[in-house]
Amino acid sequence: MTGADRWLIAGLGNPGPGYAGNRHNAGFLTADTLAARAGARFRAGKFRALAADGRLAGRSVSIIKPLTFMNASGAAVAGYAGFYRLGPEQLVVIHDELDLPFGSVRLKLGGGDNGHNGLRSVAAHLGSREYYRARIGIGRPPGRMDPAVYVLRDFSAPERAELPLLLERAADAVEMLLADGLAAAQNAFHS
Repeated sequence: MTGADRWLIAGLGNPGPGYAGNRHNAGFLTADTLAARAGARFRAGKFRALAADGRLAGRSVSIIKPLTFMNASGAAVAGYAGFYRLGPEQLVVIHDELDLPFGSVRLKLGGGDNGHNGLRSVAAHLGSREYYRARIGIGRPPGRMDPAVYVLRDFSAPERAELPLLLERAADAVEMLLADGLAAAQNAFHS
């Protein structure tokens, strides 16, 4: 099954209830929001991922949440991209971003992994860095806390209060990217 109109949207995170509220799961949480908007339910899919198929912004989409843990996310992403014969320009990876303040959403095409092991895995398995990214700001860790510890901590109570709005904003940005392209979505969401 292929289609120039199909997009693959991959929300990155870690599976299991122990990780559900972690900052590192911002991608999973946004994928849930997008699946709900598409009227789609996640089911066990191929390539060790949960998958939901539907339509967003007038496009056919497969939304996935790799079950391989963050550091091995690329296997599922590349598996689905290969199955649907999608190029990297038809892929949006949604992930947490330490270098953006909490509450911000930024879109970009390509670039490095900035120390993000999920992005490193995706690039390695795809053989390309030229895919779209929806970056969800989680802010820097306080004091001298190790970033690896910080990302695996749950959102704070004040952050949890704002989280539903942030996830809706991130989902809006992804939909606008699909509908209107990167430049228009960046103009709307990078203010």
